[in-house]
Amino acid sequence: MNSPILIACAHGTSSPRGAAEVNALRDGIAALRPGLDVREAYVDVQDPDLPAVVAGLPAGATAVVVPLLLSVGYHVKVDIARAVKSRPGTLAAAPLGPDPRLAALLDVRLREAGVTDNDAVILAAAGSSDPTAAENVEELAGQLRALRSNRIVAAYGASATPSVPEAVAMLREEAAGGAGAGLSAGAVDLGGRVVIASYLLAPGFFHDQLAKAGADLVTAPLLPSPVLAEIALARYDAAVAGNGYDEMLP
Repeated sequence: MNSPILIACAHGTSSPRGAAEVNALRDGIAALRPGLDVREAYVDVQDPDLPAVVAGLPAGATAVVVPLLLSVGYHVKVDIARAVKSRPGTLAAAPLGPDPRLAALLDVRLREAGVTDNDAVILAAAGSSDPTAAENVEELAGQLRALRSNRIVAAYGASATPSVPEAVAMLREEAAGGAGAGLSAGAVDLGGRVVIASYLLAPGFFHDQLAKAGADLVTAPLLPSPVLAEIALARYDAAVAGNGYDEMLP
C-alpha cells in the first residue's frame, strides 16, 4: 500500500529568499523520506493554491496536508480545513508549532546572535485574529523560558496584541524604571538590550518589519534548519496514525 501523499502547505511569500527557504524545506522533507510523494501548495500569495492541489490529486489517492505554519489560526481552521473536507481520503496534520524543538532552535538563534542572559527577549510571531494562535505562541514562549533565564515576552506582527513595537517600548520603559521615571527617579540601567527573536519561518514581509520595531537586535528566522523538516514529517506520521489536526476538531 502506497503512503499518503504529503502536501506541504505554506503561507506563501513575495520574497524570493523566503520562497527559496520554503522550497528547501520541502526538499528536506522529501530527502528524509525517500519515495514519499511530497507536493507543493500555498494558502496565500503563491501558486499552486491548496484547493487546486487537492482537486488535482490522482483518483483514489490519499493525502495529508501538513501546514508549514507555526500555529493554529485562520489558515489552518478555515483554508486548510475547507480544502481537506472537499475531498475524501484527505487529512490535515497539526502545524509545526508549538514544539519544544522549535524552542530549542530559537535558543540556538539567540546564541548565534550573541544574546546574553541580561537581554530582554521579544518572541515575535506573525500574529492572527484567532486566539488559538496566541495561545500557541504563549506555549512556545513558556518552552523557551524553560531554556533561558531572560525576560521573555510574546508579541505579534499583526492582528494580535501587543504588537512588536509596543513590546519594544514596554521593555524600554521597564529598563528606565517605569513611565516617566528616568534616571533621576532612581531607574536602574541593567545594561541589557532589547532583542527580537524572530519566530518566523523565513525572510519576508513580517521579518522585514522587525528591523523597524526599534530593538537593538533581531535574530535570523527559523530556516534554514533540518529541525523543521523533522517536525513536518512527525506531524505527517501522527496524522497517518490517526492523530492529525482533524481529530482535534470538535
